[in-house]
Amino acid sequence: MDIIHFFIDLILHLDKHLVELLVRFDLWIYAILFLIIFAETGLVVTPFLPGDSLLFAVGALAAVDPTGTLQPLPAWGLLAVAAVLGNTTNYAIGSAIGPRAFGGRIRFMKVAYLRRTEEFFERHGGKTIILSRYVPIIRTFAPFVAGIGRMHYPRFQLHNMVGGVTWTGLFIWGGFLFGNIPLVKNNFGVVTIIIIVVSLIPVALAFRRRPQASPQP
Repeated sequence: MDIIHFFIDLILHLDKHLVELLVRFDLWIYAILFLIIFAETGLVVTPFLPGDSLLFAVGALAAVDPTGTLQPLPAWGLLAVAAVLGNTTNYAIGSAIGPRAFGGRIRFMKVAYLRRTEEFFERHGGKTIILSRYVPIIRTFAPFVAGIGRMHYPRFQLHNMVGGVTWTGLFIWGGFLFGNIPLVKNNFGVVTIIIIVVSLIPVALAFRRRPQASPQP
């Protein structure tokens, strides 16, 4: 329960936690953010880490950082690199260990996530690597599945770089431009939840569109 409470508090007060980290670690905040985005995109066991909401909060904090430590352009460049390297690592892991990882030993590596991502690939093809950036869970598993399927590596990297740069840029600059509007700033926890819910809509739609199993006679 303590872990659940921690994540709820993290989501509702993400902006405050970032401020605390910035005050405590100063320039090391870049390394911390890099590791979070890298892990969220590069390790299939950590799809629960914040992605969209974290990037938005980074942009919002950069707009008002009194120390001048956190700047939007360096943050965008660094976190885009983290996102690209994360997907690259995930592809390599998928290529190396493949379906054996879904034997049930690792809690977060569920076969359902693998099947959901495979369906996403079937509908969108190579564009999945770009589109999946905007869908939690699927963005963590898409490069892994691409590695399992031995997707043509140069093609994968092209989509990977486009997706990483546009995804991080959209949310960081979105936070920078709109995160400190009084209505948004005063309700940052609610806005964070809205971002998460909106990001999950494609997943919900994918579930609804799946064909229902035929009833057994």
